[in-house]
Amino acid sequence: MTTDVTADTSVITALRRMRMPQTQRNREFWLLLFAVAISGASLTLVQLGALGLIDPMILAIGGGLAVLAFAVHFVLRAVASDADPFVLPIATLLTGLGIAMIYRIDIAKSLTGWNAYSTKQLAWSAISLAGAIACVILLRNYRVLFRYTYIFGLSGILLLLLPFVPGLRIPDANAAVWVSLGGMFAFQPGELAKICLAIFFAGYLVRTRESLTSVGTKFLGITWPRMRELGPVLVVWAISLGIIVIQRDLGTGTLIFGMFVAMLYVATGKTSWVLIGLALVAAGVAVATQILSYVQGRFVNWLFLFDPEKVDPDGAGFQPMQGLFGLAHGGLLGTGWGQGRPEVTPLAHSDYIITSLGEEIGLVGLFAILCLYMVFVSRGIRIGLAGQDDFGKLLATGLSFTIALQVFIMVGGVTRVIPLTGLTTPFLAAGGSSLVANWLIVAVLLRISDGVRSQPRAVIG
Repeated sequence: MTTDVTADTSVITALRRMRMPQTQRNREFWLLLFAVAISGASLTLVQLGALGLIDPMILAIGGGLAVLAFAVHFVLRAVASDADPFVLPIATLLTGLGIAMIYRIDIAKSLTGWNAYSTKQLAWSAISLAGAIACVILLRNYRVLFRYTYIFGLSGILLLLLPFVPGLRIPDANAAVWVSLGGMFAFQPGELAKICLAIFFAGYLVRTRESLTSVGTKFLGITWPRMRELGPVLVVWAISLGIIVIQRDLGTGTLIFGMFVAMLYVATGKTSWVLIGLALVAAGVAVATQILSYVQGRFVNWLFLFDPEKVDPDGAGFQPMQGLFGLAHGGLLGTGWGQGRPEVTPLAHSDYIITSLGEEIGLVGLFAILCLYMVFVSRGIRIGLAGQDDFGKLLATGLSFTIALQVFIMVGGVTRVIPLTGLTTPFLAAGGSSLVANWLIVAVLLRISDGVRSQPRAVIG
């Protein structure tokens, strides 16, 4: 009898929820429709600008991706009606703009079929959206991730070590970060490792927050932690240095350590942890530039790019120079879709996609893209800070900061604000592993935002 009453109550609750107007989802629908329209218009303008005609095939494929994006939307209506309405449209628009730019470069290089980077990016986009749908459906309560904190930590480290497994590593890669799956396509396990490590850091910091926030020594108006609390920071710092030294991957090492320090600051509220983190970064950079030739070379390219005595303009300096010239060529409003020459820059579809976009849509368009990233990150941080769940707060903040730091590293690198590192620009750049990881981040943020609004008093830790 009790079971029947419970079942009836659950059915009535579900019916009431379905009948209630879903304001968040309605807002998301119109924003998503706008994002799809802009993406489709970009593909059309690329064809008109570069080819002078419209190829309906690529538009049909792009329409298929739009259907998948709306599939995510309708899944959210069914299982996560309180999820944030801005995250999905922004990720869709950024992905669409990236596909349009990659397709434009393929046209310039006469790449077609599976040899075209845009074809691969479209395939990976479909896989990424399908993965996001699966994550939203299966991860009914994100708080269960807290139970597997150390499993995710171990998984993250194993993923980082995967390129060293015999038979998997791609020998011709500059950095030991790629693996070959079945000899058919390459994958970068470090992209998934950052998500696993974010979950581990969030769970670990919730469990150890009391000891990390214990009273320490006060100096210069700041309370500094005791030496025994520095252990976790030094361990993550050592792992990051190991990635830089062994895998020759400056970007991933910097990203993981920066994410940990940011989450540590959110967990403790101590400025001293940030200062300690910056000091360790400075020490790591000083050591790396002295013992690692590739790190030293990047700093030389950064500081003396236009000095022909130190940087060969036809060698190491060719790529960053062409990228800057492309930005200058675009100017304020850009040359227009399909009217520039972004293909002159090496790796214009991946590492230098920001300069490619800056050349054709100009500084105004580039600022609009950066504003999209800013809104995406701010919504992610807002998702974390809106709830009382310590684990969700740290996880949402950590994942959002990861996107922000990755954008800063790449945009700063191609514009010579900081030395260039080997990362991808989230959602925009060609790269299947990066796209899958970033869309999984979208799915987790959507799940956290729904959980925060529907169960605001659930507290972990």
